[in-house]
Amino acid sequence: MNKIANAFRRFGHGVKQAVYDVVHGSVAVKLSCVIMGLGQMMRKQIIKGLIYLLIEAGFIAFMVLFGGKYLGYFFTGNLGTQLGGEIWNEAAGIYEYTSGENSFLILLYGVVSFILLIVFVTIWAMNVKGNVNNDKAIAEGKPVSTFKQDCSMLINRKFYLLLLVPPFAGLLVFTVMPLIFMILIAFTNYDYEHTPPGQLFNWVGFSTFGKLFSIGGGSGFLLVFLRVLAWTFIWAFFATFTNYFLGMILALMINKKGIRLKMLWRTLFVVAIAVPQFVTLLLMQKILDGDGILNVILGTNTRWLADTRYASLIPRVMIILVNMWIGIPYTILMCSGILMNIPSEMYEAGRLDGANPVQLFRKIVLPYMLHATGPYLITQFVGNINNFNVIWLLTGGGPVDNILYGAGSKAQSTDLLVTWLYRLTTDVNPQYNVASVIGIVIFVISAALSLITYNRSSSAKNEEDYQ
Repeated sequence: MNKIANAFRRFGHGVKQAVYDVVHGSVAVKLSCVIMGLGQMMRKQIIKGLIYLLIEAGFIAFMVLFGGKYLGYFFTGNLGTQLGGEIWNEAAGIYEYTSGENSFLILLYGVVSFILLIVFVTIWAMNVKGNVNNDKAIAEGKPVSTFKQDCSMLINRKFYLLLLVPPFAGLLVFTVMPLIFMILIAFTNYDYEHTPPGQLFNWVGFSTFGKLFSIGGGSGFLLVFLRVLAWTFIWAFFATFTNYFLGMILALMINKKGIRLKMLWRTLFVVAIAVPQFVTLLLMQKILDGDGILNVILGTNTRWLADTRYASLIPRVMIILVNMWIGIPYTILMCSGILMNIPSEMYEAGRLDGANPVQLFRKIVLPYMLHATGPYLITQFVGNINNFNVIWLLTGGGPVDNILYGAGSKAQSTDLLVTWLYRLTTDVNPQYNVASVIGIVIFVISAALSLITYNRSSSAKNEEDYQ
């Protein structure tokens, strides 16, 4: 909380300083607030000034001709009013099709326009800041930098800024814009009854959140959500820590002195990793099928992946076991490398103090491993919350249990939040707005767990302990 408060404090101080610089700045600074680049051109920085001026002219033209209209929809309370359809043309004696408006495109173009607005404001601030720096240079008796000098500075001392431009642009296009779009969908009524271009959807505020988190309405979305959320956490816990601790134990056994054929054991586990995960999962799905080879060998008729008894306990246990088969080899290889780096002096000091193997593991190996792999554990846990492949390829989220989950919610017994979200958007009668709310919940949970657990881990607090 202190870090967040300090960040807001620094931001407020920065805004206050910027306002002070503009109010007490020169005419060039004040003019640059209205016409970008004019202040630079007054200081003989012609090329830089023209670049800023062209950016402003291009942005204004974009907003007037295209973006402004779509930004306006955010404040009108609707996302389109005119439906497409056929209109009878009396003169021609035919029906003519009018395209109408598309709420999906209106929202998408609005998000794009909003992002470009933020980018423009950032460039505008850079333009003003440049004029403020020119004022300071003149006050100190220094010459104002030329365009050639600025380019030389950028290439020789701040080349990293140029290298960061492509990934930053990719981040905006492929992460930030889809994230904002998804969040906004949660505040609309975008579902199978309001699917463009045949129908329009509009803003509905927090009513979709109320639908998901309310017990009423027949389908009991809140109870379904809590059950799916509980299973998501149970799955993430066991999927993460069974792989971690069993992989660590196997790595200790392989690296133990006196164990023969160490290279062979490691090679076998590497071969298990080399097989594509989806191939292994599909193979295991066939093995565990009702008519699969496991039932043939055991002479049973157990529905390993489709039994709904005891809250679908058998399918859930089998999913965790299959995930161990897939994940443990990765942990073995990672732990083997870390175990080789533990100083032998630490073991010798422990033995001199009379520690037995269990105590050596608890006091030396485990703390060292947790310190080195803390970020990995956090990543794995959050990744397992969103582990789509294992669940979907083994059970497809099933088996179906309408008694506990309700047919209206479309959730099934082994669904995680992410597979439930996928089903809501791909099944018949999709509910995109509900899926968007679930996406927001997943994001909040993942971000909060990542930040809180990492800041509390020894990897962040005691970084120097094992250096």
